[in-house]
Amino acid sequence: QVQLVESGGGLVQAGGSLRLSCAASGRTFSMDVMGWFRQAPGKEREFVLAISRSGNTYYADSGKGRFTISRDNAKNTVYLQMNSLKPEDTAVYYCAADRYYSGSAYNSGDYDYWGQGTQVTVSS
Repeated sequence: QVQLVESGGGLVQAGGSLRLSCAASGRTFSMDVMGWFRQAPGKEREFVLAISRSGNTYYADSGKGRFTISRDNAKNTVYLQMNSLKPEDTAVYYCAADRYYSGSAYNSGDYDYWGQGTQVTVSS
């Protein structure tokens, strides 16, 4: 079994920054792709960013220029740095991991493992 544990969520004012972390534990194998999704109340879960083991990144338009993703392969950990946060960024942020890259990193169905989510609230 693989567990993904997110941390770093919280309440921040608009314009502020947060850094989310997600660590994979359990079976110690490396994930091809690790990514972040988010889900706001009443909305569907949406893709935010992902990064491959080799460092290729995949971005959604919503985070371009504000969000960056990085990973530490040795620790099976991925980070989401969010700057210039807006109230519309308020959501539960989920970490996801894909054991074997299948050609897409943008859809929730591309991922094998999910974290429990961490709340990010941006006040205006």
